[in-house]
Amino acid sequence: MSGVTTAASSRVELPIESHIAAELERLKAKQRFRSIPATGERSGRFITVGERQLLNLSSNDYLGLGADRELFGSFIAGIQDDRFDDGRYAMTSSSSRLLTGHHPVCDELEAALAAAYGSESALVFNSGYHANTGILPALATRHDLILSDKLNHASIIDGLRIADAEFLRFRHADCDHLEEQLAAAGNRYRQIFIVTESVFSMDGDLADLRRLVDLKRRYGAVLIVDEAHGAGVFGKRGLGLCEAAEVIPEIDIIVGTFGKSLASTGAYAVMRGLFREYLVNTMRTLIFTTALPPMALAWSLATFTKQLEMERERDHLLRLAATLRERLREAGFDAPGESHIVPVVLGEDRRAVAMAESLREAGFHALPVRPPTVPENSARLRFSLRADLTVEDIAALAETMKRGAS
Repeated sequence: MSGVTTAASSRVELPIESHIAAELERLKAKQRFRSIPATGERSGRFITVGERQLLNLSSNDYLGLGADRELFGSFIAGIQDDRFDDGRYAMTSSSSRLLTGHHPVCDELEAALAAAYGSESALVFNSGYHANTGILPALATRHDLILSDKLNHASIIDGLRIADAEFLRFRHADCDHLEEQLAAAGNRYRQIFIVTESVFSMDGDLADLRRLVDLKRRYGAVLIVDEAHGAGVFGKRGLGLCEAAEVIPEIDIIVGTFGKSLASTGAYAVMRGLFREYLVNTMRTLIFTTALPPMALAWSLATFTKQLEMERERDHLLRLAATLRERLREAGFDAPGESHIVPVVLGEDRRAVAMAESLREAGFHALPVRPPTVPENSARLRFSLRADLTVEDIAALAETMKRGAS
């Protein structure tokens, strides 16, 4: 049909489009272009990627609870009992918690969290990102100062930027540098906040929580610890590095997530009751979002209760990590850290991408981590180990890495 102009043909290219196209080409040239992988069925410690079943070394299901069919079967069976009529297993809350989205199962979950930690109260959030971009902006004002570890997660950094408070970043895990900042602050601020992760997700190393507690005491600071990668793995009852270091009562706010070791969705924080009441009234990422579905909350309660008794699995997981780290170092790799996260720093982006592809061919799913997620020239493979892996799995992985380096 001549003379007809379609909507597609008449569309005018926006100025930003050429910039976006050029930026995507730049990422491809630098081996930093990302796409969502075509993952399929998960079966225990294996995952289907494309047409292949691979050993899953890129999951945060550290305890293997996401593959616990017995636990899930028991949970599903509960849907058929007489509690179904109270909306416990609804798939949506349809509202924020401050309107009609709250459900008694959330009270049960928060009570269980507070009791386990020996805390006055707990508060559940939709995600760890919501927690970290909401807590600091709610508590810290323009009269305050926030001191943050340089390698804290992006969600914490975004929380710093949203908050009205001044913020500084101290050198990673450098408590001496932190103390210099605390001393320099003097009495110029209403309140100083210190925020850190417990287990740093890209390096697998641990914060010195006892030293941080000492500094918090001496300078009257509020100490916030993000246990996203520590909860479920460290401590006799899986309450995180704060439990293992025996400092739970000294931490003002402990943040944890259900989306990793606890194989669910959402996040939580344990704290004194005064803080909870204030956050309920001021925290924008809690107030202005639809609440988690009762079904998800009930599953989180089930997985959290289950993991409290998984000390044997935690011990096994940390032994596997120590073994892998030792064997990788013997093979000449830079494998830092001291947790269940074992990074192998390879330097150039291309080398990390090539090594990941080599592992894939050998049956391992381990994705490369590149800048800007990590600093320039520190691209790496990041092995996220699971409690359902075997000693044989670790030996095969180390041997494959050794062959790839030769």
